[in-house]
Amino acid sequence: MSPGKKTQRLDKILGNLGYGSRAEIKKLVKQGRVTRNGAVVKDSGAQCDPFGDVIELDGERIVYREFVYLMLHKPPGVISATEDLRQQTVLDLLPAEFRVFDPFPVGRLDKDTEGLLLLTNDGQLAHDLLSPRKHVPKTYEAIVDGHVGDREAERFKQGVELDDGYITLPAELDVLERNTLADGTLTSRIRLTISEGKFHQVKRMFEAVGSKVAYLKRISMGPLVLDEVLPKGAFRELTEAELAALKAYKK
Repeated sequence: MSPGKKTQRLDKILGNLGYGSRAEIKKLVKQGRVTRNGAVVKDSGAQCDPFGDVIELDGERIVYREFVYLMLHKPPGVISATEDLRQQTVLDLLPAEFRVFDPFPVGRLDKDTEGLLLLTNDGQLAHDLLSPRKHVPKTYEAIVDGHVGDREAERFKQGVELDDGYITLPAELDVLERNTLADGTLTSRIRLTISEGKFHQVKRMFEAVGSKVAYLKRISMGPLVLDEVLPKGAFRELTEAELAALKAYKK
């Protein structure tokens, strides 16, 4: 909805922002606690311009917005879903003031994978970022058991064949550090950028070259980079610059 061009029922506006059920909002209006452009509203079904009218509850202005855009540092052990009867979901990490917007994860991270996850209720933006035609790059850091070197990087660059016969698009693999554990196991800390999102893709790519992912973290998606100061399980709203970059990138 474009600012100033459409009106909505007052109870719908307040309800969408989490101020209560229709019955609860009707009660607030009857108590004279809601004003529009300085005048007390007498009908909770009154048509209002959510962007143009000055709507106040108990003297505090209501700031209306249609969409929310959240950066979450997903912790391991939480699933990328909107609801689940048995397991904790990423939405369970949000307070009610954001859950009322019905956000959903843009893409998914495996339960044991951590890192950047975008949550929004902007379906068009999500569709554009997830469209296979867009090939939006996603960058991960991982700890991998087994030898990883120039040969594996070249195979990833050419595309590797997964267990179901699918050949991946070219990917960029960089080895950041190598270690040998006490038991003789070789491990590598790597950074990998892929431009698609097949099921368990990163793990399956390394399995295809004889290695195993022991730890996985997504650090970026397109122009959006995980905030280094954001603790696991915490979130924040995107900055105006981050949102503008995402919207410009998807075009």
